[in-house]
Amino acid sequence: MVESVVIIVLILAILGFLASGVWVGLALSGAAWLVMELFSPRAAGSAMAISIWGASSSWTLTALPLFLWMGEILFRTRLSSDLFKGLAPWLDAVPGRLLHTNIVGCAIFAAVSGSSAATCATIGKMTIPELRQRGYPDSLILGTLAGAGTLGLLIPPSIIMIVYAVSANVSMAKLFMAGVFPGILLAVLFMGYIFIWGLRHPELNKANEDQRLSFAQKVYASRSLIPVILLIAAVLGSIYTGVATATEAAAVGVVGALVIAVLQGDMSLRVFIDSLMGATRTFCMIALILAGAQFLTLAMGYIGLPNALAQWIGTLGLSQFGLIIVLMIFFIIMGCFLDGISLVVLTMGVLLPTVQAANIDLIWFGVFLIFVIEMAQITPPVGFNLFVLAGMSKKELSYIARVSVPMFILMVIAVFIIYAFPDIVMWLPMTASDI
Repeated sequence: MVESVVIIVLILAILGFLASGVWVGLALSGAAWLVMELFSPRAAGSAMAISIWGASSSWTLTALPLFLWMGEILFRTRLSSDLFKGLAPWLDAVPGRLLHTNIVGCAIFAAVSGSSAATCATIGKMTIPELRQRGYPDSLILGTLAGAGTLGLLIPPSIIMIVYAVSANVSMAKLFMAGVFPGILLAVLFMGYIFIWGLRHPELNKANEDQRLSFAQKVYASRSLIPVILLIAAVLGSIYTGVATATEAAAVGVVGALVIAVLQGDMSLRVFIDSLMGATRTFCMIALILAGAQFLTLAMGYIGLPNALAQWIGTLGLSQFGLIIVLMIFFIIMGCFLDGISLVVLTMGVLLPTVQAANIDLIWFGVFLIFVIEMAQITPPVGFNLFVLAGMSKKELSYIARVSVPMFILMVIAVFIIYAFPDIVMWLPMTASDI
């Protein structure tokens, strides 16, 4: 009975703060302070100070602003146009042709960005007008772009992976490794969908014979991709080989992004300041949410909510697969109203004991969680990719959500695949047990 009252008060407090327009981080802190004052003998003020300091002083978090800055720098370069020009010659003979640039371009940019919205916006600003000009239907252009943009969350380095690693106290390097093959799997599923569509619409598969290039010409046309590929290799390769920690690799990424911007002639004092301030604003927002969530987690621990919830779920007698299905539905529903970062930090303190009790590996669970948060990126009313594409394409939010349904279904299929074949997630982390 007491737990039910606490849960009701907590939910109402969070919803009340959010509805009043209070920032998410402050809403979480305010709700935590309220339940501690009402239901815990511990002084809320000192608990808040200790938890917020602990959340803010984590060395693991150092990688976050660095990866954000790397993405901000590259966002302001000619990377998106270079990606299109470099990829297009290789895709002329594939059914679906240039629609595949949405998928491959997002996958490549995801490996140097870490943000779903940034990936979607950067690739979309180049591919939408180009693909429209070539006669591809908006439903496929926007649907595949909405789905492929979510690869920014899954393919490392991913911002939300860093947040999960901090929240769940798992190895960031191993989590990055775990996201590689699932990211490729999802990209292949998206490209397979385009491939099948292309076979059914051969009229858009016929490349202009006058524009066919030789192999050497294709390689030359793709020369602009070399700096980006080298940057990806430097960042991820240094982590996977154990040469650098994730934080050190982030520093390598920032230096590499600055070098690319200078060599491309895109670096100026204004670009430098804008990229630095953009990364700073984003990090401050994320750090405030993390601090508030840490205090909320501490408050829930004092009032015994995580244990009560874990015991309640245990009484349901769910199998491991049943628990995964329930959690997937739960996160999809929650994702309709919360952004991914808030969703992770808000739920981990409550759910991790239950997940561990079900013998689910926390690395695997992190990838699963990112998959379902990806689904939330393309579900209204708080699907960030939908907002990005609505602004760029001048289409209704409902239209973009509707044409994204096939991508949503493919993500659900991908979840079942990684559950049936967990080595897709765990093989790389298990090969680097010393990291």
